[in-house]
Amino acid sequence: MLNSELSFSGKAEPTDRSHQPGIVRFFAQVISIVFHPLFIPFYICWFLAFIHPSYFSGFSVPYKLRVLLMVTINAIAYPLITILLLKALGFIDSVFFYTQQDRILLYVTSMIFFFWAQYSLREQPQIPRILVAFMFGVFISSAVALIANIYFKISMHAIGMGGLIGICFIIMQQNTMLMTWALSAAFLIAGLVCTARLIVGDHTSKEIYTGLLAGFICQLTGAAIHL
Repeated sequence: MLNSELSFSGKAEPTDRSHQPGIVRFFAQVISIVFHPLFIPFYICWFLAFIHPSYFSGFSVPYKLRVLLMVTINAIAYPLITILLLKALGFIDSVFFYTQQDRILLYVTSMIFFFWAQYSLREQPQIPRILVAFMFGVFISSAVALIANIYFKISMHAIGMGGLIGICFIIMQQNTMLMTWALSAAFLIAGLVCTARLIVGDHTSKEIYTGLLAGFICQLTGAAIHL
């Protein structure tokens, strides 16, 4: 079995993945798509607005949906549109960003949109600060990923999972709700996603573990600044 090696120039060595059953690889791809890091802000915003008992208490459902839409547009829709434009214009080879070189543009553009998302939320005092802190942590994560990308292809999925665990840990520390089941679910999802990335063969263990740690620390940093 050969491990895939990607250089900064974007060239990849052939990889033998035939040892993985097709059905296993299929489910690994599905998990990778469902829990793509771009979708994590949507899941967290939905959790804070509709599941958590106190952060958005007193807010009407239409207002909660408006906040969810704001996060979705700035943190998901705009980056996705940018990715499609970059591919259409030939600036990147694949929308899956297999190479470190392709990821530079993704990180730079995502940083801009993530910063704008947290800034828009921060300027509305009625928005719970936990959401502002989370989005600021997402912004920091993209900056850290850009720097790490200079040296190795850090896993974006793992960064997202580290952020997911991090925000659950922060909510637990605030004692605003029983987080046992939520934190357990976050660990389970993180385990599934990171395993899926190893099965697909896009990352090494080092890239996965570094991403998890980076995402977690960035969320703690966001909380320390905004909470």
